[in-house]
Amino acid sequence: MRDGGSADEQSAVRVLQLGGVRFTYVVDGALAMVPGAFFPAIPAAYWTEHPEVLDAKGRVTASAGGLLVERDGRSLLVDAGLGVATDPVEIGGEPVAFSDSGALPDTLTALGHKPEDIEAVAFTHLHVDHTGWAFVDGRKFFPAATYLVAAQEWAPHGRGELIPGAPGRAEVIEPLAGTHQVIGDGDEVFPGVHALVTPGHSPGHTSYVIEAGEQRVIAFGDVFHIPAQITHPDWPSLPDVDAAGVLAARRRIVEELERPGAIGFGIHFGDQAFGRVRRGTDGLLRWEPVEAEAVLPAPRVLGD
Repeated sequence: MRDGGSADEQSAVRVLQLGGVRFTYVVDGALAMVPGAFFPAIPAAYWTEHPEVLDAKGRVTASAGGLLVERDGRSLLVDAGLGVATDPVEIGGEPVAFSDSGALPDTLTALGHKPEDIEAVAFTHLHVDHTGWAFVDGRKFFPAATYLVAAQEWAPHGRGELIPGAPGRAEVIEPLAGTHQVIGDGDEVFPGVHALVTPGHSPGHTSYVIEAGEQRVIAFGDVFHIPAQITHPDWPSLPDVDAAGVLAARRRIVEELERPGAIGFGIHFGDQAFGRVRRGTDGLLRWEPVEAEAVLPAPRVLGD
């Protein structure tokens, strides 16, 4: 199976082996965002000039899932996918995004893993497309796992506030109340894994830096939804709750990504989830995909 993916394709299940650590994008399903609705501040001319980043219906292709980190026989999962979802997301009667999701359990099985193998689940944030398999019928889907959430992310949920993009309280927030462990900026949440609290997209959005020998992987969640936002950090996404916070988060993550040996993991970057940030001769930053072995094809693909 080819090792180079495309930004306009849903992600294959890809593996990157670095310094004794195995990173696997455990894909849950397919996403597609309506450009003008999900990215209202991006000039229409950008999409016209870059048709290669859109699918046949003119939508921004993405995927949902989690990053499985395996080290010394122990397993951490960063995020838990979208869960079973096939209905479009609408605002004011107009579609914003489409999905075909729910494959994460089958993907784990195909990789030779069971839910009880996962020792910890570290959430980047509590939005529906990152918490989908946290609970099933009120019970932890990963029964042996410690669920890790930044204190800053949990605080408004703990006060009973309704946060845009959050999952249902009965389905996720209430069962999570008694089962999660709060973490803070800089905490080592798993061997060789440190939290970077990067609020902006959500109240306590958290990125994770995973050490792998002389290299490191930065799982930055929704700090960036698409590679173009690395080049144009002033381009927000519709679900962002704090524009100034997003800019600060992006500066912090870019600083991490420009360090020697750094590789990023963009969970919604189509079939180019692993990559490096490079500065061109024009001074602009760009996403440079890193080849990762495709061990399984994309489990779900939205039809044309």
